[in-house]
Amino acid sequence: MAATDQKKDAGEPIIVKKYANRRLYNTATSSYVTLDHLSQMVKGGEVFVVRDAKSGDDITRSVLTQIIFEEEAKGQNLLPIDFLRKLIRMYGDQMQAFVPSYLEMSMDSFLKNQEQLRDRMSQAFGAAPGYRLFEEQVRQNTEMFDNAMRMFAPFAGAFGAKPQNENSPGDDADALRAEIASLRAELEKAKSDA
Repeated sequence: MAATDQKKDAGEPIIVKKYANRRLYNTATSSYVTLDHLSQMVKGGEVFVVRDAKSGDDITRSVLTQIIFEEEAKGQNLLPIDFLRKLIRMYGDQMQAFVPSYLEMSMDSFLKNQEQLRDRMSQAFGAAPGYRLFEEQVRQNTEMFDNAMRMFAPFAGAFGAKPQNENSPGDDADALRAEIASLRAELEKAKSDA
């Protein structure tokens, strides 16, 4: 790994050779690698060039495209179908020469702003995005239940008769309110523990 770090720091790309049997050989680590290894290298910021072992031609673009194809085939759908159609339409178009630099600038801009975007998303939705939505739904449900219980409480002794159970609906409502308060306290505790 030290050789990899030295090449990465020196700015020299790592040379990966692709043989006729489609095997990939990382010259920096003197080992055979897979497309998954190359994908991890890209994600780790390592720069490499893939060369055809026989001709020496640079085939990096086709190998990177193959990595994208493999990721998409695994269900990691990053590229929308409409985007792919538009991209295919650009081949042979008069504006084709501008597309690579435009896409590169767009991606660079996105990556620079990625951390800000993550911060804004966590501020908007909290640490666990679904938690606040869940908490709000629980609050609305308990409020609706409380309101329903208040509507029935005035009728508890309207005709001088006790309900069949020994507690009045007002007592039941108080017990339910206490239970709801207990649940809220447990939710707050779970929230603070998370």
